[in-house]
Amino acid sequence: MARRIAPHKIILTVTNDLTYDQRMQRICTSLSTAGYVVELVGRELTASKPLDKYPFAQVRLKCLFNKGKCFYLEYNIRLFFYLLFNKADIICSIDLDTILAGYYAARLKGSKIVYDAHEFFPEVPEVVRRPRIQAAWRWVEKTYTPKVDLVYTTTQSISETFEKEYIRPVYTIRNLPILQEHTLSTQPERPYLLYQGALNEGRGIEHLIEAMKDIDVDLYLVGDGDIAKQLQEQSKQMGLEHKVKFLGFKKPAELMQITAQAYIGLNLLEQKGLSYYYSLANKFSDYIHAGIPQICINFPEYKRINDQYHIALLIDDLDQKTIKAAIERLLNDKKMHCEFKENCLVCRQELNWQNEEKKLISLYEQLN
Repeated sequence: MARRIAPHKIILTVTNDLTYDQRMQRICTSLSTAGYVVELVGRELTASKPLDKYPFAQVRLKCLFNKGKCFYLEYNIRLFFYLLFNKADIICSIDLDTILAGYYAARLKGSKIVYDAHEFFPEVPEVVRRPRIQAAWRWVEKTYTPKVDLVYTTTQSISETFEKEYIRPVYTIRNLPILQEHTLSTQPERPYLLYQGALNEGRGIEHLIEAMKDIDVDLYLVGDGDIAKQLQEQSKQMGLEHKVKFLGFKKPAELMQITAQAYIGLNLLEQKGLSYYYSLANKFSDYIHAGIPQICINFPEYKRINDQYHIALLIDDLDQKTIKAAIERLLNDKKMHCEFKENCLVCRQELNWQNEEKKLISLYEQLN
């Protein structure tokens, strides 16, 4: 992918602390390998861990506030001045929460401005339930999405929605794992179910724990989030501490090993906004690449892929009886489990980052 022209510098901006952001690690590594000078900017938290080394620069800004309106205001002000006084041919704002700083810094500097929508921001559950906050983010989206030089997002469904709304091209760069040649892990003596990802509202985890009452396998929850303590209390009250295990955040290499040894992966989203309904969650493709069958909510992007590859058991609701029946079916139907596992190995040859990064590099080449 070597470029023949002088390298351009790209600064990409997020609001997290960079440590566990595998999507940005992949994007920045691909752009760096393609010959760009790449810098990823996030924020430093009190509990932030030292950053791993990558072939791109990483910068974390310190803030006095860590959440709410004050945080977004402070972070965008700090980010704006950082961008203003640091060279960048292209500024890429990840989601709406960094686009104000990115847009105005880019216009003052004469840089290109890119909007990378990792999610349908005004439609995430935390925003949907707060009409005034949602209206504010809708205004930001409607004001700046038509003005940027390039827009891409994570799913075909969101791309089509944006194109219809803003009458402009919107591209799809799916967040898929890097294809690695590895043999499938042997299963542990006691099989376990796996949920990996944020322990946040709308992820169906409460319903999953309810369904575990009469299922004789363990459930591993890998991740952390706003309702982690609530979920731990739920598990304790139900007397399920012996088989519902909270493992917290894990670094990518360790997470990959845990995922590969799971018997079934779980991806259960509630329809609490179009962001979830149109999503293609990281865990969905991580399960595929690990070669493990999964139980997944029947939303458009998952159905689109499953209709082609048959790698998951889709369910239409999150009633605990529905979840329990799906888990028991996949635990007991060895033939189905084996077929899904084999189909995952075919699917991952097509749905991988090596294929997606070609589209990503092509989009950035068009900005030069």
